[in-house]
Amino acid sequence: MSAPPSPKSPSTPLLEQPRGTTEHVVVTAFLLLPFLAIVAAVPLAWGWGLGWTDIGLAAGFYVVSALGITVGYHRYFTHRSFKANRPLRVVLAIVGSVAAQGSVITWVADHRRHHAYSDKEGDPHSPWLFGTSPAALAKGFWHAHMGWLFERDKTNLRRFAPDLLDDRDLRIVDKLGLPITLAGLLLPGVLGGVITLSWWGVLTGVFWGGFVRVGFLHHVTWSVNSICHMIGARPFASRDKAANFWPLAILSMGESWHNLHHADPTCARHGVLRGQVDISARVIWFFEKFGWASDVRWPKVDRLAAKAA
Repeated sequence: MSAPPSPKSPSTPLLEQPRGTTEHVVVTAFLLLPFLAIVAAVPLAWGWGLGWTDIGLAAGFYVVSALGITVGYHRYFTHRSFKANRPLRVVLAIVGSVAAQGSVITWVADHRRHHAYSDKEGDPHSPWLFGTSPAALAKGFWHAHMGWLFERDKTNLRRFAPDLLDDRDLRIVDKLGLPITLAGLLLPGVLGGVITLSWWGVLTGVFWGGFVRVGFLHHVTWSVNSICHMIGARPFASRDKAANFWPLAILSMGESWHNLHHADPTCARHGVLRGQVDISARVIWFFEKFGWASDVRWPKVDRLAAKAA
């Protein structure tokens, strides 16, 4: 696939018709249920509700689904940081759907819109849309972190993701997004039951490897939208307030090196300075070595120097 299309078409509206009631209820449920699971996880983990099998399932599914978002939805489908063969392209779309962050085409359209209007009017989740007073920034943080997801606005898919709409494989995966997401919630329970040979293993597998894992990954991803546009280092020049926030580097698989990403969005590596661990970039490197990925847009010294702040 070629580079993502330019979204700046004045003849195409920014938004589609807003979400219908059924779609809005489904989206809200996938936002609130994992969050409630995280709340419930605190007392459960304290005494009797967490075992090593649960930890292993939650960690394993977290890594896989997080990479589905960072390598798949973000660096490949949104920004075309590399080319992928057909099997890898389909797998990345499926694994990204397991993260319960929406279908691949919708996610990509929202994120391309974010880059087109970053920290300006039109950005779906900028924390700077309401002003710079303490109250405005508190409101902006909530909006950027998760508040925007409760709104009914829908980014125009034809304007921001026409290449994905024209891909038959991705249209199929996109339509199957809800079943794939549900399977991602239930599969840890199936594995937990098989490993422990108990229905209790099924229940705790779904809880920890399904809902808690999804809720935790939600907040890590959303923190890149909120925290990484408010505080952190900015060693590279970008047209917005994207910053690096090192405490999230491992959990976000390298996504929190957000400043370079906004300075050079198509670069396959976000952590380009010494000591900046970028797990997603290493995974792309492995894909390249195995011949599954090609034309990887690795950082270049002269390009980085030109973008230094």
